[in-house]
Formats: sequence, structure tokens, C-alpha cells
Amino acid sequence: MKQPAVYIIASSRNGTLYTGITSNLSQRAYQHREGLTPGFTTRYGCKLLVCYEYYERMVEAIAREKQLKGGSRRQKLALIESMNPIWSDLYEDLAR
Repeated sequence: MKQPAVYIIASSRNGTLYTGITSNLSQRAYQHREGLTPGFTTRYGCKLLVCYEYYERMVEAIAREKQLKGGSRRQKLALIESMNPIWSDLYEDLAR
């Protein structure tokens, strides 16, 4: 499904976090899981999709990504805990 989204990928519960943006969340999450995109997420083992938000327009998603990236780690952890308190891998939900 193509729709603007902001997402957070983690290496483990309370581990390394990566915040990103995409127009195809299921494809992008798959790329992270399989290590197909060299860079930060591959280097730090970030494979768990722990949080995501869909948006109507890409400009809204970009603004939210900037807000999250500009925020503190504590704020990101609070967001994850509010949406996904057990830190389950949400990738499986996308495949349904």
C-alpha cells in the first residue's frame, strides 16, 4: 500500500532507534529487516518496526519526521510505549 508514513525501527526493546519516512511502509520495513539498505539501520541492527503513523500527504509526514528527529530519545520512547507497549514487531501487521 502506498501512503506517506513516518516510522521508527529499533534494534531491540529500548535499543538503538531509527526514525524514517516512506511512501511504501511495507516495502521499506522489509528492506530494513533484510538488511538491504546499507547504512545506519544495517550497521546497528535496527530491524523491528515498533511504531508508525500514516499521513494523507507527504508534506505532513515530512513535518512529523522532522519533529520526531528533533525531539529527545525520551519522547520517542514515550511514543513507542503509548502505541506499542510490548515493543512487538509491527511488520507482521502490514502483511495482513
